[in-house]
Amino acid sequence: MPPLDSESTTQGQAHFDSVPDTSAIQSPVKQVVIAGGGTAGWMAATALSRLLGKSISVTLVESKDIGIVGVGEATIPPIRTFHKLLGIDEKAFMRATQATFKLGIEFQNWREKSHSYIHSFGITGRECWAGEFHHFWLRAKDYGFAGEFGDYCPELLAAKQGKFASSDTAPLNFAYHFDAVAYGRFLKQLAIDAGVTHIEGDINRVQQCPKSGNITSLNLADNSEIKGDFFIDCTGFKGLLIEETLHTGYDDWRHFLLCDSAVAMQTSLTQPPLPYTKSIAHEAGWQWQIPLQERMGNGLVYCSRFMSDEKAIATLKAQVSGDPINSPRVIRFTPGKRRKGWNKNCVALGLASGFIEPLESTSIHLIMTGLVRLMRLFPFDGVTQSAIDEYNAKFTSEMDAILDFIVMHYKVTNRHDSPFWQQCQRMDIPQSLTHKLRLFEQTGRVFLDDGDIFRVDSWTQVLMGQGMLPKQYHRVADEMSEAALKQFMTGLKQQVMQKVASLPSHAQFLEHYLK
Repeated sequence: MPPLDSESTTQGQAHFDSVPDTSAIQSPVKQVVIAGGGTAGWMAATALSRLLGKSISVTLVESKDIGIVGVGEATIPPIRTFHKLLGIDEKAFMRATQATFKLGIEFQNWREKSHSYIHSFGITGRECWAGEFHHFWLRAKDYGFAGEFGDYCPELLAAKQGKFASSDTAPLNFAYHFDAVAYGRFLKQLAIDAGVTHIEGDINRVQQCPKSGNITSLNLADNSEIKGDFFIDCTGFKGLLIEETLHTGYDDWRHFLLCDSAVAMQTSLTQPPLPYTKSIAHEAGWQWQIPLQERMGNGLVYCSRFMSDEKAIATLKAQVSGDPINSPRVIRFTPGKRRKGWNKNCVALGLASGFIEPLESTSIHLIMTGLVRLMRLFPFDGVTQSAIDEYNAKFTSEMDAILDFIVMHYKVTNRHDSPFWQQCQRMDIPQSLTHKLRLFEQTGRVFLDDGDIFRVDSWTQVLMGQGMLPKQYHRVADEMSEAALKQFMTGLKQQVMQKVASLPSHAQFLEHYLK
């Protein structure tokens, strides 16, 4: 990551008053204009209007002719915190979006063909000050009484058994599957009720201040002009504001992430929905299955160098169950990120800011974290370079950390049965990931980056699920006698089994909860 501009210092003392902020907008930010609707646009509109609506006005401009691909959307647990922040009622949201609960992701055929493991959202076992639980598990494994690593995680065991319940007395860490199009409609109504101005129209031109380069207004096809002090780009991959107007630049990550295409379709459900997403590796990428209340979201992610669109569509059709609800649609993407998430008086969210790939359900999370970061730094009194730099530093750190986590799935594998997987074995990976893999393999330790949204539990579940076992464990585990360790492991396992045994099936809980 390139260094950020820093304040000049003299003899170790910072002289902040000697650094003029030439980027400041003289007038306060009162009018916020969001370009584009969809999930990103309406999340932004809802958050800004509900949380900052007394200080700013929000206008959202979207084209009625641009369709949204309804592939079904999977999320990660922080979305629940975001919903609570916005005062969203969980049952109302779930009814409106055909939502189901998600405890994690099952990865099939990733380590090798016919092998599967689950990356859950839960905490495995119990950690101590010097080492996480997997160090104790590794020592118990040497003794022969460890069992499966996932046996010590309630969320993972519940997912395997198709069970779910949520209560204050027996909480599980979970996220959701839902219909992304319906989610946008749900948020749209909340935003409009909160005072957001909604305008339908095609943006023909983006006006800029000739002196500063800041965006001043959007010109629509009907010759109307939408003026604003601050703009949020939610126009998807094209990045109409952040890229086509401000020429921010894009870091292309196709040398790390080979997949650049997806084909998506919906089918009817053939069995009650399971509380987890399925990710099934194939010869040139992977396939997703996202169960909603009344349908299944299906998709095939692939590298166009190793699989044609025609073969991708045929492969997906051959693998899905249930009757097709719509025709398969091919989606192209370039994995990577904008070089700045915030440029001048414009922040990009969603696909306009970048796209890694959908493997670990991070897309909506990145919209959410970008929004929260923007609101914490919101330029009420005018845009400052210090706020821009802070936003972009966190944006870069977060994207880099997610990149490491996703690339790890492709690199740590025993698969070399096709040209795609052979290329994954050969490809270079980020230096930061090389360090993390060496550290884990040699010492069993995982140290998280500042921007890492995945906890140590996620790294250990996926690394060991993909086949990497550490060569040693932390010797704090030796402080326990063999008998004490066995009692400790047995007690933990029994607690998890008892907790999961008392849970209803996911389908039963859904039916009761959403009555």
